[in-house]
Amino acid sequence: MTCDEVKARLVDCWNQSLDERDALAVEGHLTACPTCSAEAERLGALWLELSVIPSEEPRPALRGRFYEALNAYQNAYRDGMESARRRNWRTRVLALWPRQPAWQMALSLALLLVGVSVGYAVRSDGPRGANSEIAQLRGEMDGMRQVVALSLLQQQSAGERLRGVSWANRVESSDMEVLSALLDSVNHDPNVNVQLAAVDALHAFGSSPVTRTAVVQAISTHQAPLVEIALIDLAVDLKDKEAVPQLRTLLQDSSADADVRERAKWALEKFQ
Repeated sequence: MTCDEVKARLVDCWNQSLDERDALAVEGHLTACPTCSAEAERLGALWLELSVIPSEEPRPALRGRFYEALNAYQNAYRDGMESARRRNWRTRVLALWPRQPAWQMALSLALLLVGVSVGYAVRSDGPRGANSEIAQLRGEMDGMRQVVALSLLQQQSAGERLRGVSWANRVESSDMEVLSALLDSVNHDPNVNVQLAAVDALHAFGSSPVTRTAVVQAISTHQAPLVEIALIDLAVDLKDKEAVPQLRTLLQDSSADADVRERAKWALEKFQ
């Protein structure tokens, strides 16, 4: 028997729970191994000291306190289960509702459209009434699209703001609030991709003098070359000759980006 095997059996030996063969093997090893014998003697003395420590008897009131705590736990558990069952239906409904405010608005828009469509299907007041309801529905749709677009354009995530630009393409071209938000994105959004998407969305608002003036101003003040090129292309698409002076100034600016100056030269040729 090895030293490790003997050490593992010392407690069983002191408890007299070893069979006769193992007990003889342990005794024989301890007789032949001074190291294990010294270790067994030290641990045996500690074992004897532990054995004389009196056992702690529980106080009579302990049982009562235990059952009081158990009853309190059981009552709290039952109350919690009952409360969870009452909230279960509400939790399931809320789990289906999106957490992002913009998507909440989009879902609200969809539900609104369904509700109005159902109402129109079950009620008809003749051609005049139908036309009135359709006009009202279109107005409500435009309003919801505006709210969703403006909300998304204010989100922290660049991806959400890109979705906001996409929603801006769905509103009426006369919507000045959305136009203002798009122009703000062109000039101040920290993400170049959002700026480029906003420039592209301005095509739908090209008939507005506000758009044309803002595009001309942004051509000479914007710091991102890719956005400057996109603005130049937009001015050409809108056939806005008011941009010619700005393009000439940009072409003569030696500090401007070479690609931007080349695009300005191309645009001036288009306006001739």
